[in-house]
Amino acid sequence: MRTLISTTFVSLDGVIEAPGGEPGYRNAGWTFQDIEFDPAAYELKGREQGEATAMLLGRVSYQAFSPVWPTMTEEFPGYNAMPKYVVSTTLTEEDLVSNWGETTILRSLDDVAALKETEGGPLSMHGSATLNRNLSDAGLIDRYHLLVFPVLLGAGKRLFSETDKAKQNLKLVESESYSNGVQKLVYDVIR
Repeated sequence: MRTLISTTFVSLDGVIEAPGGEPGYRNAGWTFQDIEFDPAAYELKGREQGEATAMLLGRVSYQAFSPVWPTMTEEFPGYNAMPKYVVSTTLTEEDLVSNWGETTILRSLDDVAALKETEGGPLSMHGSATLNRNLSDAGLIDRYHLLVFPVLLGAGKRLFSETDKAKQNLKLVESESYSNGVQKLVYDVIR
């Protein structure tokens, strides 16, 4: 069984929308604005590239990343080389880019559950706010890799839904604080 890891930048108040500057959100680019760069805070991101064997994305994140990440050969060589799975009910094969490696469209959360049952290493899910919330609510996420930024953003897409569900315990397996106020929190989901 494969491990599904949700990896994200998150504000202290739980917002994950447009951390890198994606258009349409008033606080776009919040991870790089007014926060001193500390390379140590991003060590987790480099490690993830070496540990993951495939990427999982929602349609919106795929459409934001696919024009850019394939050209970032120095920053994302591991991610660019690995297979990608995009969860979407509307994306077609013609919508996929041809320069970002093997990409498979999954149509449902059941398809994600079936993918997790296959042989292989960890699946790394980036961005994908709606997919993140849906997978969390369905109990399909096994681990959270969070870089928590010392900002309050108010409005914006949140990491977790407001669904009324049973309590889910997490186990902190790694944490670190950095000079710029960013905190790394790695949690395993307790089943």
